[in-house]
Amino acid sequence: MVRKLFVLVAILTMTTLTRAAVSVEKVEYKGWANCYKISNGEVELIVTGDVGPRIIRFAFIGGENIFKEYPDQMGKTGEAAFQLRGGDRVWKAPEDPIATWAPDNVPVTIEVTPNGVVAREPVEPLTGLQKEIAVSLAPTGSNVTVYHRITNHSLFPLEFSPWALTMMAQGGMVISGFPPRGHHPQNLEATNPLTMWAYTNLADPRWKFTRKYLTLRQDPNNNEAQKLGMFNQDTWAAYLRKGEVFVKRGTADPSKQYPDFGCSFETFTNNEFLEIETLGPLTKLAPGKTVELVEHWGLFRNVKLDAITDDDLDRAILPLVRQVPAV
Repeated sequence: MVRKLFVLVAILTMTTLTRAAVSVEKVEYKGWANCYKISNGEVELIVTGDVGPRIIRFAFIGGENIFKEYPDQMGKTGEAAFQLRGGDRVWKAPEDPIATWAPDNVPVTIEVTPNGVVAREPVEPLTGLQKEIAVSLAPTGSNVTVYHRITNHSLFPLEFSPWALTMMAQGGMVISGFPPRGHHPQNLEATNPLTMWAYTNLADPRWKFTRKYLTLRQDPNNNEAQKLGMFNQDTWAAYLRKGEVFVKRGTADPSKQYPDFGCSFETFTNNEFLEIETLGPLTKLAPGKTVELVEHWGLFRNVKLDAITDDDLDRAILPLVRQVPAV
C-alpha cells in the first residue's frame, strides 16, 4: 500500500512539473526594460514589449542567439522609420516600399498565456493593419509554435499575404528542400516555381543546388544581395551555424494563389544577415477579419554536415526537419 501511494505521488509530481515546465518572466534585454522570456529549462525565447511584435532571441539556455541582432538598434524605440533590429517579425506581401515597411517602433501589448505570450501592436495609422505574434513553447524539447497574424482595421477589404520573416545571425547556411523529385518521362508535370528577383545571380558562389535541395550561405564579406523563392506544399527551411540548426516549417495549399509568382518560401541574404521567409496565400481580407500564418520551430545542436550533397543533407538535416511538426 505504501509503495502504491509512493508511486501515485511520484506520478502526480511528474505531471505537475510537466504542466508547469514553461515559465514566462518579464525581463530587461539589451536596453529594453519590458521584454518577456519564455523558457522550459532547455531553450528560451525573448519577445520584445517596447517595440514589435518581435521575437528577438531563440537559443539554448546560456547559448548564443541564432537570430540576428543589430547592436546599435537594441533598446531603442520611437524611431520614425522602420528598423531591421533582427529576430522574427510579420509583414504583408507582396512587398511594398511604404506599406510593408510600416514602422513597428512603439510598445506592444503583451498577453501572457500558459505556454508563452501574445504580442500585439496598436493599429498602424499608415495601413490600418494590426499585427500580432503568438508564441507557444512545448514543455520539453525545443519545439515552438508561432502564430503570425494580421487584422484589417481599415474601412475597405485589402488583399495581401501574411509573411513571416526570420533574420538569422551571420556565418551560417540555409537549406530548403524541393518538392519530391521524379524521373522523365514518368513525371511530366511541373512541380513548383523557382522565382528570381532582378538582383538574383545564380552564378554567385553562395548558392549551391543539389537534385533535392537548395542552399544559400551567409557571407559577412559579401554585400551583394541575393534572393530566391519557390513553392513547396511542405514548406521548410533549416539554418546551420556553428553546429546548431534552426528549423522552421509550415504547410502551403497548392489550390490557392501565393505572391511573387507563387512562393510559399523565400530566402534573402547580404553581408549583414540571412533571412528565412514563409508566406501564406493571397487573401482578400474584409474589415475586422484576421489572417494567420502558422510556423513550427525547432532548435538542435551538435550537428555535423560533411558536404553539401543529397546523401549528406538526407543524413544530417532531414531527420531534424521531421522532428518539427508540419501542421
